[in-house]
Amino acid sequence: MARRSVSILNRLLANPPSPFTALSRSITYMPRPGDGAPRTVTLIPGDGIGPLVTGAVEQVMEAMHAPVHFERYEVRGHMRKVPEEVIESVKRNKVCLKGGLATPVGGGVSSLNMQLRKELDIFASLVNCINVPGLATRHENVDIVVIRENTEGEYSGLEHEVVPGVVESLKVITKFCSERIARYAFEYAYLNNRKKVTAVHKANIMKLADGLFLESCREVAKNYPGITYNEIIVDNCCMQLVAKPEQFDVMVTPNLYGNLVANTAAGIAGGTGVMPGGNVGAEHAIFEQGASTGNVGNDKIVEQKKANPVALLLSSAMMLRHLRFPTFADRLENAVKQVIQEGKCRTKDLGGDCTTQEVVDAVIAALE
Repeated sequence: MARRSVSILNRLLANPPSPFTALSRSITYMPRPGDGAPRTVTLIPGDGIGPLVTGAVEQVMEAMHAPVHFERYEVRGHMRKVPEEVIESVKRNKVCLKGGLATPVGGGVSSLNMQLRKELDIFASLVNCINVPGLATRHENVDIVVIRENTEGEYSGLEHEVVPGVVESLKVITKFCSERIARYAFEYAYLNNRKKVTAVHKANIMKLADGLFLESCREVAKNYPGITYNEIIVDNCCMQLVAKPEQFDVMVTPNLYGNLVANTAAGIAGGTGVMPGGNVGAEHAIFEQGASTGNVGNDKIVEQKKANPVALLLSSAMMLRHLRFPTFADRLENAVKQVIQEGKCRTKDLGGDCTTQEVVDAVIAALE
């Protein structure tokens, strides 16, 4: 062993490496997102409180020297469609961070949120509703992941007036999309060591549409014998969530039910202001507040600059993890949780009276 060490040392001394020699990598090395190269992310501040909370994210990212550069586009909920340059930016960058976009109630303007999801085929919405340490809630041990199909169902937007006073709205469910979201939910559960997947439905009434969704979930469940699979009717699900939320783990739902379930679970776990979320497809991802994504606050909150940035900060941590910058994601998430646990700096919805900027300053201080 000693002779071998001497031999290696002699070879090194005989051929010392030049300080100017470029470092070489293995022939099997393959660069990946998060390899150290900065990533460009499309930024849509949105309406209402959107510019406040996205501005908070920009400040924190800069303070922690995160390898992320934002490409900003101004989009407003009253627009007829998402500008083409915004779509091209997301397609090019693959990742988008978005504030809320207001969707007018009634009228002829369709939801820009839905336009983005359909255009980019962002088929899965993920909201993690979990108790945040230091934030008092009625229920403990809540850790629910709601995975919602994002592109069809009642949100297909296929409506027409048959005759004056009679409107028909179509709910579209396909086997392809149902199997795809079920597969995503089970794969998420498998990779994150989750024990149970619950399919939410109304197949007792909508026997064909929701029946197809359940049939797809059952077929996919057979490929994951280590994960418990069960089903629950959506109205019973809402009652069970309020009564005993800790019984749920991963929930997979069609579009409309997922919206209702995610908002209910978020309210139970601490409020929509602290729940992160992401929307993902095969190639693109959009990160935004997890629940009530169309909620852009009110004029008073905007004027007083007291919007809660926590949900979007945690969604940004999800984004960093998606980009494979796990160290930066952990730093950001831990700093936000520390501020909440200390309880000294909170916005009104969490029982405090701080401004958005004061929360940002507290998070930056926790980073240091």
